[in-house]
Amino acid sequence: MSLSSLQHITYALADAMLAGPPEPDGMVERMALVSGEAADRMNGLARLVAKRFGTRWDIVGSKELSTVVAGMPGFVAAWRSEPPPRVVRVLMRPPFQRPHPPWLRDVALPQLPTLGDLAAWLAVEPDELHWFADRWRVPAHSAATPLHHYSYKAIEKRDGRCRIIEIPKSRLRALQRKVLLGLLDRIPAHDSAHGFRRGRNIVMFATPHVAKAVVMRFDLTDFFASVHAGCVYSAIHALGYPQAVARALTALCTNRVPSGRLLAPDVRDRIDWQERQRYRNRHLPQGAPTSPALPNLCAFRLDLRLAGLARTVGATYTRYADDLAFSGDEDLARMADRLSLRVAAIAIEEGFAVNLRKTRVMRRGARQHLAGVVVNSHANIAQPEFDALKAVLTNCVRHGPCSQNREDHADFCAHLTGRVAHVAMVNAARGAKLRALLDRIEWVGRPCPHKPSFHS
Repeated sequence: MSLSSLQHITYALADAMLAGPPEPDGMVERMALVSGEAADRMNGLARLVAKRFGTRWDIVGSKELSTVVAGMPGFVAAWRSEPPPRVVRVLMRPPFQRPHPPWLRDVALPQLPTLGDLAAWLAVEPDELHWFADRWRVPAHSAATPLHHYSYKAIEKRDGRCRIIEIPKSRLRALQRKVLLGLLDRIPAHDSAHGFRRGRNIVMFATPHVAKAVVMRFDLTDFFASVHAGCVYSAIHALGYPQAVARALTALCTNRVPSGRLLAPDVRDRIDWQERQRYRNRHLPQGAPTSPALPNLCAFRLDLRLAGLARTVGATYTRYADDLAFSGDEDLARMADRLSLRVAAIAIEEGFAVNLRKTRVMRRGARQHLAGVVVNSHANIAQPEFDALKAVLTNCVRHGPCSQNREDHADFCAHLTGRVAHVAMVNAARGAKLRALLDRIEWVGRPCPHKPSFHS
């Protein structure tokens, strides 16, 4: 017999042992069913396997056990005898979900050992699940067909380039919301992460850096597109979900933009080659409800390592989506260049990239700001931003809101309400002044429909 036959038998015996609990008598019985006969050597093998692997039976694989089988002296002797061992039937381990990691011991996550369980949890038929999670169904060059689950919109950046918003269609979006609310929202992020988390905001992101000698800000390039499908799969699989279920969940939450869309006139010359490659590979689509939560899960190791780096240099670290912030005393200011290199290296190792052009080292004598929050002495809104918004509101009161809606916002009232709410979150006193002006605006003879929810 060939070496491949030997490997086939060792794997078959390993699968037989894994097809039930790690009790020696049960393992011997299953191995006898697979080989067609019982042998004394199986007793010693079963006892050895139970002793060595019994405490972690749920995470042991057939490859690991097959190595033990092949290394047993009794098995080697049997293989050299006539006739050698053979396989008369195959026993496979039934689908199961591995235990959650210890840090999720108190988190109630859905039990989804099979694709059927996943389909039932999502309230779709198995064929529908396959339809939505089929990763290679649509040709990569097709720009738009009825088979696509996404529509695309190019948004212009400040530098004239563009960002592609990938908008899932209604049925896929409904499934993604189920994944978000029933699974992803239950997984705690690293304590340094403040973006896309309930109870966290930009003020909490910026406040730890108030009144520091130096504040350093880093920006991660193409944050959502940088989180590729492999990273998402690894993160979901690490939660204990079987490979098939983790692959299906990954496919539901990732997308690749068709080449035809990337070569369209409104996009072709406004993204570079690297961005185009990120969009062509499966990644987190900016526009899907699951995309804000998954980066925190996929960036857990990044946060862990950067928080550890901050501790070693006596600094403070926080992250808000793609914004990384470090702050500290004069010692940190002196090592700013070395820290920048180390942060960039860690980011690359974790699958991200720092946009070095947007790195800022802000010392105490200049304005220190993070995500629009000034942190020199206390969390505050920048004076020019406050003055500009106050002027817009004042002119709305005097001349009507239509005179100030220069960017043609479809709901100018909602736009202003959101901006005032942002100021109030950072500085309550300044927010109250702007709120009083907002209340005085006449909206074509009717009050702003967003004011009641704003005051609640």
